[in-house]
Amino acid sequence: MSAAVHLGGVRAPVRVARASRVDRRPTRAGRATSASAAISSSEKNVPRAGRFPPGIDIHQGRVKQIVGGTLKDAPHGSPASETPETNFQTETSSAEFARMYRRDDVRGGHVIMLSRDDATLQAAMDAVSAFPNGLQVGGGVTAETAAPLLDAGASHVIVTSYVFRDGMVDQERLDALVAAVGKERVVLDLSCRKKGDEYYVVTDRWQKWTDLKVDEETMRELAKHCDEFLVHGVDVEGMKLGVDEELVRRLGVRSPIPVTYAGGARSLDDLELVRRPGGGRVDVTVGSALDCFGGELKYDDVVAWHDHQKTLAGIVCDDPEC
Repeated sequence: MSAAVHLGGVRAPVRVARASRVDRRPTRAGRATSASAAISSSEKNVPRAGRFPPGIDIHQGRVKQIVGGTLKDAPHGSPASETPETNFQTETSSAEFARMYRRDDVRGGHVIMLSRDDATLQAAMDAVSAFPNGLQVGGGVTAETAAPLLDAGASHVIVTSYVFRDGMVDQERLDALVAAVGKERVVLDLSCRKKGDEYYVVTDRWQKWTDLKVDEETMRELAKHCDEFLVHGVDVEGMKLGVDEELVRRLGVRSPIPVTYAGGARSLDDLELVRRPGGGRVDVTVGSALDCFGGELKYDDVVAWHDHQKTLAGIVCDDPEC
């Protein structure tokens, strides 16, 4: 295995975990489990509806949920010295979570590498291999490290800090990434915080502000170089205080390509708060609030909500067993 990919972004929870229930869930009858080709923006000729792309956060080789803002660069780059606040961890493998998502046909989920060690990279590889073309992967991805992740089974690579340097977009790096894998395999992470009346992209584990506004001009320009956006509302991420409705509304209006919002979702009502202001054009991911990650919101209920959105949009599975 090659050297570990460096961290690029954080999805942060807040709750202390119960034991994982992934390996106890009964198999759902009548749900597609085939790994069909990943859905990309070029394929989206069906009506849009809010969807649930799930997540797998990996730190030092284990599936965990980390409190946002507590994960910082370790002294001298030693991953063993990282001491983030951890609210959930499990012995259940990343591949087992991926197989659960594959079984329930929830696609477009995010595998995020939260530490820069070989065990974490291997766990990410295992996850995307268990659900070919069903999961995206991020965490320090570069033009040089993207291809092996895609070859292992990832549908897309998620990129943030690599293409944002010194507070601006590094166009040379962005062009190199697109040349290496194609824009249809790239997801740009525009995780942001609000300053004044605008939202600005933050990078490097959400520690560094950029000068880049998450506005219509920015999203229109960056959409030329990627297939989707991933946007964490950093001000509410991991706090389970509810979603940032203003950010969701702006994403729904401004993004010309599919966009997934993350941050604060804690109930089915919150999922609706993303769907409605986002006009059905914004997907929503849930982390620490899910019961499989120690929260109170039932994973089964979220999958049922996701399936209902597909039904409303007339999205039909081609698998005869659906």
